[in-house]
Amino acid sequence: MSEKVLMKGNDAISEAAIRAGCGAYFGYPITPQNEIPAYMAKNMLERGRIFIQAESEIAAIIMVYGASCAGVRAMTSSSSPGISLKQEGMSYAAGADVPLVLVNVVRGGPGLGNISPAQSDYFQSTRGGGHGDYRCIVLAPKSVQEAADLTYLAFDLADKYRMPVIVQADGMIGQMIEGCVLPPEKTPPKREWTAGGCASRNGKKAIHITSIDLVPESLEAKTKARFVRYETVKKAEIRYEESNCEGADLVMVAYGTCARVCLGAQMLAKKEGIKLGIFRPITLWPFPYENLGQFLNKPVLTVEMSEGQLIEDVRLSAFYSGKKPDIHLLGRSGGMIPTEEEVFAACKQALAKVK
Repeated sequence: MSEKVLMKGNDAISEAAIRAGCGAYFGYPITPQNEIPAYMAKNMLERGRIFIQAESEIAAIIMVYGASCAGVRAMTSSSSPGISLKQEGMSYAAGADVPLVLVNVVRGGPGLGNISPAQSDYFQSTRGGGHGDYRCIVLAPKSVQEAADLTYLAFDLADKYRMPVIVQADGMIGQMIEGCVLPPEKTPPKREWTAGGCASRNGKKAIHITSIDLVPESLEAKTKARFVRYETVKKAEIRYEESNCEGADLVMVAYGTCARVCLGAQMLAKKEGIKLGIFRPITLWPFPYENLGQFLNKPVLTVEMSEGQLIEDVRLSAFYSGKKPDIHLLGRSGGMIPTEEEVFAACKQALAKVK
C-alpha cells in the first residue's frame, strides 16, 4: 500500500498528473494556482518531460492542443481570469476531438476579482465556456486526496472520450494541506489517431487534425456525432456522493469546499435533533440529475460560493424528476466562504418556512 504524504492541493494535482503520464505541461502564473507550474517546472524536467512557461494563457492552451495532437498527454492550469483566456483553445480542442486536461483553481470574480477561493466559474465550465456546441467533463474535488485522484482520472477520461476534461478545484482546495495517498505511475495508452504521416512515405495516410469544416452539412454531422458520444458520457461517468439524504428533513446540495462546510452544519444539526442530508455532485458535468432527483421530496438548500449557479442544475433536477421542492440558496461571493453556523442557520430558516 502506498504511503500517505502531507501535500498541498496544488502539489497533489501536479504529482498525480505526472503519474498519470502527463508528458507535457504548458502554463502561465496566476494566483492561487501558482504552485502547479512551480511544481511542474522542477519535476517534469527532472523526469525528462516537457515544461514550458508560455508567454500567455492563450499560448499555453494552444501548446497543449498541439502536444496532444502529436500524441502526448498534455495539461495546462490557471485560475479564473486565465481560464477565460483559454476558452478559444478549449473550443478548438473540443471541435477537433482532442483530449486535454485543464485545471482551474477558482478565485473570486468577475474581472480580476481577488485571489480568494470561489466557485463562480460553474457556468463557464459546465456550459462549454467557449463558442459553439460542445461539452467538457468537469470534476470537482472536495479534498487534497480527491484533487489527486480526480486529476489522475481526468487523463483517462480525456483519452477515452477524446474531449477536454476540467478539474475544477476552488482556491481553498488548491491551497490546503492534507494527507494524501498518491496513485501509481502509469504508462499512457498509444494514440492511433495523432497528427502526422505522409501519403508518399511508407504508404501511411496523412492525418490532419482541425476543427474547421466549411461544409455546413458535414459540420452538423460531426457535431451531432459528438453529442451522441456525450450521451455515452452521461450514462457511464456520473459521479456523486450523498450522506444521510434518505429520511432527512432537508437536503443540502454543495460541492468542493462548500460540501465540507455542509458536513459541519450537519453535525451541528444532529445535536439539535435535526436531520440534514448532503448531496455532493463530483461530476459537475455530466450532472447527476436523476440521482439528486430521488431526494427532492423535501426542502433543499443549495450552498455555493457564487450568487446562484449550481442552483440552476438543482432546479433542473427537480424539473426532470417531476417534483416541486422548496429550493433555497445560500450563496457567498467575492471570495467569501460560508461558515457551518451560517449554513445551519439557513437550513433552520428554510425548515421554518415549510412549517
